[in-house]
Amino acid sequence: MLKRKKREKRELPLAPLERLLKKCGAKRVSENGVKEFASVLYEYAYSLSAEAVALAEHAGRKTVLESDVRMARRKEKF
Repeated sequence: MLKRKKREKRELPLAPLERLLKKCGAKRVSENGVKEFASVLYEYAYSLSAEAVALAEHAGRKTVLESDVRMARRKEKF
């Protein structure tokens, strides 16, 4: 009986990220390269999300608005 490789739980799918890297000019992308790219994007998205939620809460809202995300992006300077 073959043992199955334990699948890692990922927040972001790798295939679209690989396509994005190739669209930007990469001829080939290693699996570890895509995983690291996903990790960096996840960290940025998490940080941006937390800041947007904090801004919405500060304004007394439960709903995160487009303006909260834009303001959070300006604060992150990215």
